[in-house]
Amino acid sequence: MLKFFLILVLSVHSYADTKLVILGSGTPNPDPERYGSAYAVIANDQAYIVDFGPGVIRRAAEMSPAWGGYIPQLQVSKLQYAFLTHIHSDHSGGLADLILTPWVMGRNTELKLFGPKGLKKMSKGIQNAYELDILYRLNGTQPANPVGYKTIVKEIDEGVIFKDDNVEVTAFYNDHGGLRNSFGFVFKTKDKKILFSGDTSLSNNLIKHGNDLDILVHEVYSSEGFKTKTDDWKIYHKEHHTSSIELGLIAKDLKPKKLVASHILFWGASEESIYKDIRKNFEGEVIIANDLLVVD
Repeated sequence: MLKFFLILVLSVHSYADTKLVILGSGTPNPDPERYGSAYAVIANDQAYIVDFGPGVIRRAAEMSPAWGGYIPQLQVSKLQYAFLTHIHSDHSGGLADLILTPWVMGRNTELKLFGPKGLKKMSKGIQNAYELDILYRLNGTQPANPVGYKTIVKEIDEGVIFKDDNVEVTAFYNDHGGLRNSFGFVFKTKDKKILFSGDTSLSNNLIKHGNDLDILVHEVYSSEGFKTKTDDWKIYHKEHHTSSIELGLIAKDLKPKKLVASHILFWGASEESIYKDIRKNFEGEVIIANDLLVVD
């Protein structure tokens, strides 16, 4: 009987009802309805942040029970793992908040960061910029621990970059124009395989890593809205990003169970037009991301 009970406990612990939370579905354009690029993979008792654009902490708090939400793993003081696809500000502009606010709220372990070259400098620069704030909190009357504002940074290359009991994370290079240190990520849990494209144009390397996906989270710009851009911006976006028509073709090739279109550049087009563009080539489930959306 005891043996059966132990097996049952271990099997329950090993099962992960993995969820994807869209914390930010936006772009560099300051849309108040769409915060900077940010996601959370929820596996067992842990949240893993993918990109930390402006607003990431506020969105995480909004989904936590402390502020009326229902995902306890997103309690701000519990956030301790974060992965960055590339250094552009709409993906990394929330780093100061991610370093400092969870510490102020009680995080008592270092923040573990994984991302491209430059992330160590960025993290250290934030700690230097806020040195007086940190010292005041440590040495004043406010209760504060001496660990939670610190970071452990791993600058990554392709391959498996992280593994624990809940998740294995693989990084791969994508094609974000001339930015060489730009990555996508594949998260494997006990029950899900999720690919995050990062910012990318059509990428053969992404296709290589995209087999048997439960969820494909891919950036997109509106093919309709693209027609309104000036020639210089057309050149830039074609080199750096993926159109709604192209995304349908990518999804047709990879056949994910669910396609989440995010980091959306509308340029005056509607969600419906982007959805219709994708559906021209992909017959599977298409989800147009919005902030605070949860995908099972």
